Amino acid sequence: MKKLLFAFVVLLTLSACSQSKSSQQSSTDQQEVQTPELADCDVTLGGIHFTKSINGAEKQVSEADGIVTFRAIPYSDYFKDPNEGKLTQDDAAILLTEVDNTKPFTLTSKVTSGFLSEGGLYNAGSFFVYANASLWQKLCFEQGDHGEHRIVSVRTLGTSDDNNHDVVDPAKSVYFKISSDTHTIASYFSLDGKSWQMVRLYENSYPDVLYIGISSQAPQAEECVSTFEGLSLSNDNVGDFRMGD
Repeated sequence: MKKLLFAFVVLLTLSACSQSKSSQQSSTDQQEVQTPELADCDVTLGGIHFTKSINGAEKQVSEADGIVTFRAIPYSDYFKDPNEGKLTQDDAAILLTEVDNTKPFTLTSKVTSGFLSEGGLYNAGSFFVYANASLWQKLCFEQGDHGEHRIVSVRTLGTSDDNNHDVVDPAKSVYFKISSDTHTIASYFSLDGKSWQMVRLYENSYPDVLYIGISSQAPQAEECVSTFEGLSLSNDNVGDFRMGD
């Protein structure tokens, strides 16, 4: 009888431990998918009605003479580091507008980033495609590791990749374009707004309700003032996804 009682107590203990572990794992999983809240806002810039913001982005923007100025929050970035989260940040301000992802869209602008002579590592003006904190992409005109001005893209599927593309020194401005035909989504840059270079292209597997927009980041600096000129959102797509035209 004592043996049966002992076995029963052991079984209950193991079951409680298992439930506790499962509960902890569930809590951890929920923590991993938590995202900064998409706050409602009501801002029209460059003819685009922005209705969502992250980290108070609507307070960081202004417009004059058709040029949108975006002041980065000091020491801010948006990145989910695959290396045990060591460099993960989610404090950058991002201004977003909702698009119907069952229909084509194209976002374009001339982007000037707030590069600094020193201390501005990874300063950037960016385009964002955003579903949630674990599913998004940004296209950046960024100050690189050696002070160079370059095109960088980051795609996040749970964690972020980090892709360094063309160096475009001494340019301080580039043209950006992100376009989707509902099946494919692609990112481009241009130095003159006429001849486009593809940065990356992949399947558009984002949800039907999607957000696109702009941001300015300053991961290691107190400031990064980026501007977006000729900001435009249209309900069509490029005709040639390789050439960006």
